Parts: sequence; C-alpha cells; structure tokens
Amino acid sequence: MKTDPITEISIDAAARLCIKPATQKFHMIWREGAEVHWDEKGHFLFSPKPREWSYLDWYQHIIWVAEGYGNGVRLYVTIATRWIDVPNELKQQIIKMSF
Repeated sequence: MKTDPITEISIDAAARLCIKPATQKFHMIWREGAEVHWDEKGHFLFSPKPREWSYLDWYQHIIWVAEGYGNGVRLYVTIATRWIDVPNELKQQIIKMSF
C-alpha cells in the first residue's frame, strides 16, 4: 500500500471537510459511492456538509475510502500538516487518532 502525507486539512466556506494529500490524486473516487469526492482544481478530497455524521466521522471515512480506492493509499497527518478553519477540538481529535 502506498502512503502519502496530508499537507492540509480545512473546512471550506461550504462547510465541507477537505483533505489535501501531498502527491496522490483521486480522480475517480466518486465511483466508490461513498460520498467522498475529489476537487480537480484544488487537488483535495472532500465530504459533503455534515448532516448526521460529525467532522471526525467524515475524516475517518475519507481516510478509509482512500485506503480502499484503487491500489490503496494510506493518508496520514504529519507535524507539517496545515490546518485551516478547523476548530482546535477537532484538530486535537484527529491528531490523537493519527499518532
């Protein structure tokens, strides 16, 4: 399985959780039918605006779908990951589950 660090995690103006991998592209991930999508212009994975699931649930789901997509890519947070408009509590939850 390939690995790729996450360069950025953000919550955008549409309230979507966005995860930007360093190198991998997920052009056809929508075919998984898991509500995870790829933004071609920004080069990031994103969820819909949370309804029943929390942002943490969506983070876990995006990571899981990326691992199952194609040859599988394990995305992971690093100390260099940028956090944009992510509440500190969510950031700490993601970091805790990542390390």
